[in-house]
Amino acid sequence: MVHKLKLEELNRIDVETFKKVKKIPLVVVLDNIRSMHNVGATFRTADAFLVQKIILCGITPQPPHREIHKAALGATESVDWSHEADINVTITDLRSQGYKILGIEQTSDSQMISDFTIDNTKKYAVILGNEVEGISDEALPNIDTFLEIPQLGTKHSLNVSVCGGIIMWEFAKALGLK
Repeated sequence: MVHKLKLEELNRIDVETFKKVKKIPLVVVLDNIRSMHNVGATFRTADAFLVQKIILCGITPQPPHREIHKAALGATESVDWSHEADINVTITDLRSQGYKILGIEQTSDSQMISDFTIDNTKKYAVILGNEVEGISDEALPNIDTFLEIPQLGTKHSLNVSVCGGIIMWEFAKALGLK
């Protein structure tokens, strides 16, 4: 008989173990995100896929906050994170550490994620932009590659946390999630 697994049957690791376990070489950068729900949901997904770090840029809300916690369910304690006011400082720092900088944005030069080859020997930083304006204009010239998620319906965009979830899953599969 099929049954839903109880929490104790899921064998999840604790926060201390999470901090020690090897992460996938992926940093998620949230650029001027307004919604605390999107921030919290991104933390929760980053925890699920063992993302290395989240960097909150500009006006993106920071933990601790009740509204972030409601969506994160404690992932703000497990996933490493930092805040940087200037997105270009973040990009420069990540590039100096050997990260390939990817903007998740519909641009005149973007390619579909399905056409992008994720190299499991490289480190990546993906930038998710503001819910209305997208990635900051001043950051665009500093991004190596722009990726977009194919959409077949009438809407031209996805919710930031949904987009982030799809992107993190694609990178987790390619970069060694077991």
